[in-house]
Amino acid sequence: MNRVLADASTVGSPLVNIGIFVAFVGVTLFVVIRASRRNASASEFFTAGGGFSGPQNGIAIAGDYLSAASFLGIAGAIAVYGYDGFLYSIGFLVAWLVALLLVAELLRNTGKFTMADVLSFRLKERPVRMAAALSTLVVSLFYLLAQMAGAGGLVALLLDIEDRTGQSIVIAVVGVLMIVYVLIGGMKGTTWVQIIKAVLLIAGAAIMTVMVLAKFGLNVSSILGDAQSMISGSETGAGRDVLKPGAQYGGSFQSQLNFLSLGLALVLGTAGLPHVLMRFYTVPTAKEARRSVVWAIALIGGFYLITLILGYGAAALVGPDRVMSAAGKENAAAPLLAFELGGTVMLGIVSAVAFATILAVVAGLAITASASFAHDIYASVIKRGRCSESDQVRVSRITVVVLGVVSIVLGILANGQNIAFLVALAFAVAASANLPTIVYSLYWRRFNTRGALWSMYGGLTSTIVLIVFSPAVSGSPTSMIPGSDFSWFPLSNPGIISIPLGFVLGIIGTLTSRDPGNAPKNAEMEVRSLTGVGAEKAVAH
Repeated sequence: MNRVLADASTVGSPLVNIGIFVAFVGVTLFVVIRASRRNASASEFFTAGGGFSGPQNGIAIAGDYLSAASFLGIAGAIAVYGYDGFLYSIGFLVAWLVALLLVAELLRNTGKFTMADVLSFRLKERPVRMAAALSTLVVSLFYLLAQMAGAGGLVALLLDIEDRTGQSIVIAVVGVLMIVYVLIGGMKGTTWVQIIKAVLLIAGAAIMTVMVLAKFGLNVSSILGDAQSMISGSETGAGRDVLKPGAQYGGSFQSQLNFLSLGLALVLGTAGLPHVLMRFYTVPTAKEARRSVVWAIALIGGFYLITLILGYGAAALVGPDRVMSAAGKENAAAPLLAFELGGTVMLGIVSAVAFATILAVVAGLAITASASFAHDIYASVIKRGRCSESDQVRVSRITVVVLGVVSIVLGILANGQNIAFLVALAFAVAASANLPTIVYSLYWRRFNTRGALWSMYGGLTSTIVLIVFSPAVSGSPTSMIPGSDFSWFPLSNPGIISIPLGFVLGIIGTLTSRDPGNAPKNAEMEVRSLTGVGAEKAVAH
C-alpha cells in the first residue's frame, strides 16, 4: 500500500498534518502566556527565577538536548548507513555524561545567568565576557541552522511542498514562532514548552518502537536482518554492510579521519553548549540541580537506545531509496516510518512531535543567545554594569528578533542537509571555543585572561574558517552551496584540528603572560564551584 512513499504527495493528509500543527502551537502558546505573567526582572526572564524543581528541570533538559537531530537526523542516518548512523546516538549520549561529570554542576554553582559569568569570575571581566558572548552567539546560530533545516525538510514532506520557495516560507514561519515564544514567555515559558515537548517526543518514540518490535515478533535480530537485506539491495546502499562500522566512515584514510573528527566534536561538544548549561540556573539549589541530572540521564539514555530500533526499523520497513527520494531526504525517515506503522494519523502525531521538538529547541537557543548578548555584551561591556534589569530584558527581546531573522536566512541556505551532521558542526564550535576555557577556569589556578582570550578566539576562528573551506560548504554534491568549490580543508568536521588547538592556545596564552591571576578570587571560585556556597544567593539576585 505504501510503496509509492517516494512521492511526497502520498504521505498522509496535509490537512490533518496542518490541523495537528495548529493544535500544538495553540496549546503551547496558551501555556507560554499563562507562564509569562511575571517576566519583568532579568532573573525571571533569563532563568525563570530559579523556580523549577529538579524533576521539572530534568525533563526540560531532556527536551532541550533531544533536538531534531536526535529524532530526525539520527533515525535517518541509521536507516541509510546503519551502524555508522548509530554512532551519533553513542556520541551524543557519551557527550552528555562527559558534560555532567566535567562541568555542569560546577558551572551552576559558580554562575548566575550565563556561561560568561563563570569564565569572567576570576579573570578580567569585559574582554572575557565579550569573547564568551560572541562564542555563545556563534554556537547558537549553528545549532539554530540545524533546527531550521529540519523544519524545512519535515514540513516539505508533510504538506507536499517541494519547491525551495515554499520550504523557505515554512522555515520563516518557524523562525517567527520562535520569536513569539521567547518574547512572550522568556525562560519560564520556554521551559514549559520544553517539558511538554520532551514528554511528547519520548512517548511518541517509545510507542513507535513498540510497534516496530511488534511487527517483527519482538525479535531484534529479524529487524537487523531485514534492514541489511533492504539496504544492501537498494540503489542507495547497494552492497553496503550496515551491521558493522564503515558504511559511511570506512574505506579511505580521509574518511576515517572524518569519523575521528566527528567523534571528538560529539563527545566533547556538549560540555561547551551554552543553552544546555544555562538550564542548570533554573533550579534554586545545588541539590535540585543534582536531581535534575538524574532525571535527564534516565530520559536521554533511554531515548538514544530507542533510536537504534527506529533507525533500523525505518531501513527494514521503508527502505533507504524511499527515504532519500522523499522531501527532506534522511530527515524524512522517522515520519515515513510512522506512516508505515499507523497511517495518516500516526504520521500527523509523530510529525507534530518533531515540529514541537524543533520549536522548543530553537526557543531555548534563542533565549540563551539573547541573554548572553544583553547580560554580557550590553550590560557588562557596553554599559560597564550601569544598566537596569528592565533594560537588559528589553535588549534581550530586540536580540531575539535579530537572531530570528538571521537564523531564518541561514536555515534557508542549509535546507536539505542532514541535521545530525549540522548539529555536529555546532558541537565542534562549542568544543573548540568554549570547553578549553571552561575546563581551565574550573581546574587550573594559573589560568589567566590571555589564555582565555587566545583559547576562545583561536578555537572559534579556526573552527569557522575550517568549516567554511570544507566539503560541508562547497565542493561536493551534498554541500550547502552545491555547484561551487572553494574548499581546501579535506574534512567535513574540523574537530580533530580545532579542539586540540583551542586547548593548546589556552596553555600558550597563559604561560606567555605575566599575569599571575587573582589568588583570592581563585580560592573563592574553587570553594563555590565545589560546594555551592553562594550560588543560591547569586541565582536569586
